[in-house]
Amino acid sequence: MHVIFGAAGKAGRATAMALRRAALPVRAVVRDAAQGDALAKMGCEIAVADLHDVDALSRALDGAHAVQMLIPLPRDDPRPADTMRSTIDIAARALAAHRDAHVLALSDYGAELDTDTGITMLFHHFEAALRDASAKLTLLRSAEHMQNWMRVLPVALSSGVLPSFHDPVDKRFPTISAGDVGVVSARLLSETSHVEGTRIVSVEGPSRVSAIDVAQSISDASGRPVKALALPRDQWAATLARGGLSDQHARLIIELFDAHNAGRIDVEEGVGERAFGTTKLRRAVEEMVAGIEVS
Repeated sequence: MHVIFGAAGKAGRATAMALRRAALPVRAVVRDAAQGDALAKMGCEIAVADLHDVDALSRALDGAHAVQMLIPLPRDDPRPADTMRSTIDIAARALAAHRDAHVLALSDYGAELDTDTGITMLFHHFEAALRDASAKLTLLRSAEHMQNWMRVLPVALSSGVLPSFHDPVDKRFPTISAGDVGVVSARLLSETSHVEGTRIVSVEGPSRVSAIDVAQSISDASGRPVKALALPRDQWAATLARGGLSDQHARLIIELFDAHNAGRIDVEEGVGERAFGTTKLRRAVEEMVAGIEVS
């Protein structure tokens, strides 16, 4: 049985779909039963589990041959880092009781770094916890998701300006469509050659892009002129606060983009394997713009 946590999300759903297309058994783990309807139609078994409930996690893992584990950063939480670390530790306890399963952890570029990377530093803790919990571990480190731009897409479409924390806006950085992460994860989970130990795979899209490229893709998809503008560093905290984020959540994002702009968030040099998605930025942006225009 392939057990997919976070199956209702973009990457998790893509993993489940790819495994089902290969006629492999999938148990999709969701937070509430309603999230499982579309997955059940794919032929997935549905398990409902709260990531903070070690007993529920253990039940979801029963009979698992392979596991995709995703721990999200909670959005509406005044102390998101503490909550995520606690969730990671609970998940690791549950996985430790299933050491024979091949565990694939959805991690981040830069997770090898242990200081001053904001959100990514939490994935450093995630990787360390799962190294202790699992005898067969794949760390799938993903570049930034193209779909993250969805958060500022309405602003870009209405104002003609794409605000960017990436600075300078012509600097290229790794990115990938969330669906491609799921496809690569499914391939790695279905491989039978993985033996005991830790395998590291870094995955990004077919080419690196800049904020200028994102703005041009939005312009092409919408037919409206859009230009990229680096948001001044001293405006980041206020901008994130207006978006409804707590001070601690905003601090994690600020630290992450400081690390990005310093060139610290990338593939760990000389370590592990590389994988590449096939979805180009233009296609991902077209889908996002179409979704907004339909709604």
